[in-house]
Amino acid sequence: MRMIKRLDAFLLKAFLQLFAGTFFVCLFVFMMQFTWRYTDELIGKGLSWDVLAKFFWYMGLTLVPMSLPLAILLASLITFGNMGERLELLSMKAAGIPLIRILMPLLCMVAIVGCASFVFQNNIGPEATKKLAALLWSMKRKSPELEIPEEQFYSAIPGYNIFVEHKDKETGMLYGMMIYTNSGNFEDVQIVLADSARLQSTADKKHLKLTLYSGERFRNMDARSGNMMRAAIPYMRETFNKEVDLIEFDGEFDLMSADLFGHNAATKNIRNIEAGIDSLNNRIDSTGRAIYEAQLRGAMRRDISTRGADTAKVVELAAESEPFDTLYSHLSIEKKQMALRSAKSAVKQLQAEYDFRSLISEEDNRTLNIHYVEWHKKFTLSVACFAFFFIGAPLGAIIRKGGLGVPVIVSVTIFIFYYIINVSGEKMAKSGQWYIPFGAWLSSMVLCPIGAFLTIKSNNDSIVFNVEGYKMFFTHLLGLRTTRKLNRKDIVIDEPSIPLLTEGLRNLEADCAAYSAIHHLKRLAGYIGMFFRESHDEELQAISQRLEAIVEQLHNVQDNRIIGLTNHLPILPTDTHIHPFEDKRLNIAAGIVFPIGILLYIRTMRLRLRLSHDMGRIQALSEHIIKRLNQL
Repeated sequence: MRMIKRLDAFLLKAFLQLFAGTFFVCLFVFMMQFTWRYTDELIGKGLSWDVLAKFFWYMGLTLVPMSLPLAILLASLITFGNMGERLELLSMKAAGIPLIRILMPLLCMVAIVGCASFVFQNNIGPEATKKLAALLWSMKRKSPELEIPEEQFYSAIPGYNIFVEHKDKETGMLYGMMIYTNSGNFEDVQIVLADSARLQSTADKKHLKLTLYSGERFRNMDARSGNMMRAAIPYMRETFNKEVDLIEFDGEFDLMSADLFGHNAATKNIRNIEAGIDSLNNRIDSTGRAIYEAQLRGAMRRDISTRGADTAKVVELAAESEPFDTLYSHLSIEKKQMALRSAKSAVKQLQAEYDFRSLISEEDNRTLNIHYVEWHKKFTLSVACFAFFFIGAPLGAIIRKGGLGVPVIVSVTIFIFYYIINVSGEKMAKSGQWYIPFGAWLSSMVLCPIGAFLTIKSNNDSIVFNVEGYKMFFTHLLGLRTTRKLNRKDIVIDEPSIPLLTEGLRNLEADCAAYSAIHHLKRLAGYIGMFFRESHDEELQAISQRLEAIVEQLHNVQDNRIIGLTNHLPILPTDTHIHPFEDKRLNIAAGIVFPIGILLYIRTMRLRLRLSHDMGRIQALSEHIIKRLNQL
């Protein structure tokens, strides 16, 4: 019992040391990727060290849940790879300790890490995400001249919408500039077009200096009258070669309140997400009820005018429940045109109303889906810790390669595979194209069976990554030829008898010729007999056994020429020319599935033709070997 306790301490010590190192390495890699993404918000802003320290601190906290699964995968892979390479794992199994018992102390540690990851995501992660979002928004507002994008409207400067076709990052010049200003209300609306411009902060950081070159300014002059619906509104047009404007703007760094980002699902814990889901459901239900009641009131409303004899006829026919075409035919031409215009106007109004309501409904549904996905995400990242452990530990025991070479490559490959599936599933769930739990748990549903399969194979000491085994499988499946690789023996104990060898080769020639004449291998075989009848070619089995016995005797001949001819003798498969598989059930299933059956039928016919060629080849090579034996 004491040995087991020491073994647990040994495993925990080896794993925890690697886990601590790999965690910080993974966290550093994710932080560098995140920093590269927000490089534009950091460079050239003149941010103080305390702001940068907050940025990296909050960024690190938000990336901890994503770093833990990768760190567990890499640490478990290296730990068991090292033990397999040093034969420590083999010694434990030889002492009667199964792999599951070896994994138990590390599994308990991973369970603790998974629970800690869940608590971290539920309590610390949302607050860190909220403060990081506020910090990023505040950093974007500092030095806005560096943030203006190309071919997009930029509205971070209050009262200004700026559009730039091209931006020279080296000189800071802005080309193809259009500015729409609305500083107060519609009393001072301006549109400015300029060939080029430059936007700079003043020395006191209280204003922005906007220098415009070669442009025009358009300003509304009749906004005070309130007559905004007239076709012709007088405006002022001004042409300039150079103009300098000062825009009031506080360029000092001002950290926004993190509470402004509290509506985002990523900044909420489970309780707040559930409250948000209830609120969104109530909002969607109330919107749906309002739309239903509005449509019900519209359907019940009937506006039948009582003017004119034609209208009276319509009312009379309506009372008799006449079809619409009959009602419409009794109207005059003017009334028909009026009805068509009214119907067209009503349809356009309804279409605009439905489009507006669909936008609101789609946005609410997407926000609701995001809340559901974030709720599931609190659990999926914790489950990923277990999944990666059951992948990394058995995989390390199977590969038996330690260090940072093969484990890093395998870990990165598995994590990229997981990341692609996870992001794709979450994206499809947020858009509503997939069932939300299915999209959120897709990565776990893929990884957990892989981990269970690797654990079972490693516990049973199965050679999952045996290249030769896979090579033999695909060689048999595709019907590829296997060749002999015989070398001349330096020492021969039992020298073969030349007359007996010659007689055996003569008999082998006769058997091959008789087999080819009887079986007609170049003819088409029956589809039913190939897949649905169980049979064995005992005659070919006897020829194959006789051939292998002769090859074994020829291998003892001290002659390179004969060894070379022997290597060219084919290896005869005994049943592949009769049916595709040895198992009768597989043959029946393949024959029923028509496309697969046709492909296997073509493969078997190719093997029959190759067997016919091999029979002739054995006869020809036997003659050459007999001549060479007679020369010895």
